[in-house]
Amino acid sequence: MNIDAILDQVQAICDEIDRLPEEQAIDLLNEIRQALHRVSPLREHPVDCVLWIRQEEIQANSYNPNAVAPPEMALLERSISEDGYTQPVVTWQESDAHREIIDGYHRFLVGRSLHMASRVRGRLPVTQVNQARTDLADRMASTIRHNRARGTHSIELMQHIVAELVEVGMSDRWIMQHIGMDVDELLRLKQLTGLMALFKDAEFSRAWVAREEEA
Repeated sequence: MNIDAILDQVQAICDEIDRLPEEQAIDLLNEIRQALHRVSPLREHPVDCVLWIRQEEIQANSYNPNAVAPPEMALLERSISEDGYTQPVVTWQESDAHREIIDGYHRFLVGRSLHMASRVRGRLPVTQVNQARTDLADRMASTIRHNRARGTHSIELMQHIVAELVEVGMSDRWIMQHIGMDVDELLRLKQLTGLMALFKDAEFSRAWVAREEEA
């Protein structure tokens, strides 16, 4: 088909969407974005498809180790207020009416604030991670990778996450590979928990020696 003819059809669809009520228009545009995503050469990347999802369908997870100080949180609010949303919230879709946040919890909080909710029509821009990652451990690892790539995570919450990963059967090798830890860092986190059970069946190949600042 001629590209110009395709573009003419696209323009005709846009004209029809422009006449719809807002809610219907947003829902239809979401459907169109997903249809385009299915044929996109870049569909392996979640950011190829950003959807505007109702806020009540999005829920925080219980394992995010990212803590934002009040000044940085205020700056995030100012950034979104002035520039709009430039980054989507990363989610995992458990069902049609339930998405769990993988990354972007604080962007989620800003969107729910009184001064922003009306501007985003009660919705949030989201992307969706690979649905093959249905295991809790995979979702936790994805959240931590997002946080560590920005250099922001809470040591205390990381301890709990490592403990939980061990409890669900993830090996030391799996934790180090999927979260980006080295042997020393994983050992320190395990020691900080004070739980000897975390050292059961440990795979470490060498002893850990405390650093001077930890002595």
